[in-house]
Amino acid sequence: MAKFILATKQHMTQYFEEDGRAYPATLLSAGPVVVTQVRTKDKDGYEALQVGYGTKKKITKPQKGHFGDLGSFRYTREFPFIEKQKGDSIDVSIFEKGDVVMVSGVSKGKGFQGVVKRHGFHGGPRSHGQKHSEREPGSIGSTGPQRVFKGVRMAGRMGGDRVTVKNLKVLAVDKENNQLLLSGAVPGRRGSLIEVRGL
Repeated sequence: MAKFILATKQHMTQYFEEDGRAYPATLLSAGPVVVTQVRTKDKDGYEALQVGYGTKKKITKPQKGHFGDLGSFRYTREFPFIEKQKGDSIDVSIFEKGDVVMVSGVSKGKGFQGVVKRHGFHGGPRSHGQKHSEREPGSIGSTGPQRVFKGVRMAGRMGGDRVTVKNLKVLAVDKENNQLLLSGAVPGRRGSLIEVRGL
């Protein structure tokens, strides 16, 4: 059965196993999510579940009509189809300790960054007549074409991208407080939306 849930990132911490091993871990406040729509092959051309998560004070009239009495959700996302009906809720209890998951989120925005930070360039040497080129990109193309090719790595806005991290382990599940503890780091800032899928 496909496992999935929506969560918000809380903070990072350390988790100690019974054998004494320490894991870097990320705490997520996960679910419960409510099924807001069941997509079918006859009507939509594919099978999926649309789920809603979080609360919002004001939602648009089309959203009110779509959600009905289910609530006013901040986020909606679609996941692979499982046997659920509209109005059913999914909570962290579908995950167990030891499950391997992949998570997706939007990474932190870093603003306009140079090539050293953005792409890992080494910069220029300090010797051999070079003066102020320590963090410069260097050559950006050959003289022949008389232009810069598309896709050349340069300075620019960094971060704010959708990032997926695979093979994270579920270290603990807190069903009472709707919390998940995952090994390793998760993309995004504190409070950002995270999609958790079982592998």
